[in-house]
Amino acid sequence: MRRLTTFGLLLALASAAHAEPPLQTGVEEAGRQAFATPMAGLDAERSAAFLRGRSLFRQVWVIAPSRDEAVDGLGPLYNRPACTSCHPANGRGQAPEQPGQRMASMLVRLSLPGRGAHGGPLPHPVYGDQLNETGVPGVPGEGRARLVWTQTAFRFADGETASLRQPRIEFDELAYGSLDGVLTSARVGPPVFGLGLLDAVDDATLEALAAEPQADGVQGRVNRVWSPQASTPQVGRFGLKANVARLREQIAGALHGDMGITSTLHPRENCSAAQTACASTPNGGQPELSDAQLDDMETYLAYLAVPARRDLDAAVVRQGEAQFQALGCGGCHRPQLVTGERAADPRLRGLTIAPYSDLLLHDMGEGLADERPDYLASGRDWRTAPLWGIGLAQQLSSSAGFLHDGRARSLSEAILWHGGEALPARERFVALPRENRQALLAFLGSL
Repeated sequence: MRRLTTFGLLLALASAAHAEPPLQTGVEEAGRQAFATPMAGLDAERSAAFLRGRSLFRQVWVIAPSRDEAVDGLGPLYNRPACTSCHPANGRGQAPEQPGQRMASMLVRLSLPGRGAHGGPLPHPVYGDQLNETGVPGVPGEGRARLVWTQTAFRFADGETASLRQPRIEFDELAYGSLDGVLTSARVGPPVFGLGLLDAVDDATLEALAAEPQADGVQGRVNRVWSPQASTPQVGRFGLKANVARLREQIAGALHGDMGITSTLHPRENCSAAQTACASTPNGGQPELSDAQLDDMETYLAYLAVPARRDLDAAVVRQGEAQFQALGCGGCHRPQLVTGERAADPRLRGLTIAPYSDLLLHDMGEGLADERPDYLASGRDWRTAPLWGIGLAQQLSSSAGFLHDGRARSLSEAILWHGGEALPARERFVALPRENRQALLAFLGSL
């Protein structure tokens, strides 16, 4: 018999109750708490778990051993000490602006050509699958990654100009040898609200969308990835290349990769055989994150509400919404998905949600390519980014960036980087009169 986690047990008990109020998955909030508000209608047990999970998400983890054994175990190698470091206000991270500026809310993925275990990326034998810049006392951090920007001027036919920047990754202070030949991908922290709703979309729904013919040669594909929770390949939906199958796995993987926190899904410290000082440091328990703590973090991220749209009746927003569809943007940025039986909580099933994503992989062209494969995703493939809440991103953090590496400083820049399957839609956007472009951007700002 499969053992239920505490999270699963709570859901099973709740589903047996007959008087649960319906969940309100959206929130009328546009201020600082827009991305951090729970769905209305949670029962007392889930509300308590949500608050515990929120505390863990905001917690600054400490080095073991410490007096507070519940939150020690940081490292031995890590990037940042708290989830909110890369997801400020539960929103987007940012890329460094100046040469030599440290990455505060982004990281660099690493791999070698070829395939690793279960068909995933092949980790570097010394540095693993991401650069951890910081180490606990006595353990050298792996090095420093910095971005060097190349600027390109762009001019619309009507004279409006834009500056498009593209990063090049350089490494300094490498502590464990050369990274020659390594494949890299810079990633900013993505927003974390609405993840429980995305987790609730059935695999069959995504597979049906992938089989559906689209205009302009658009053809979404599912990524099939290894699930450590199920010990079998599953359809991916989380991560910038849809390289993670379940929300619980996304949480545990981020804690392990970014902070060195072990769990039952990732029980080994993030040290390679060559990192001898790393392997000999004290840990914060085996594992450092208990299943109960992981349950609470899953509850927190599963029940974060999505900010409601704004200014729906404004004429410019309605015009921009029509423009969005006419350009072909909705072929990938699907306005609606429906959740299914995959959701453990019955109240998350059968809901029509508006993430403006199909959660599928699409070829986005050479300009956005990182040339780093990830399971079935090629170096040019990216998962369609959900657009819900995107209009509030820079209201909550003025320096928040768009696209996988934060290169785009505005939504207009982000559109101009679209290539590959999205090139026809991008070219239609470029050809629009300025008034129509502004209407489209007003619509995106309403999401």
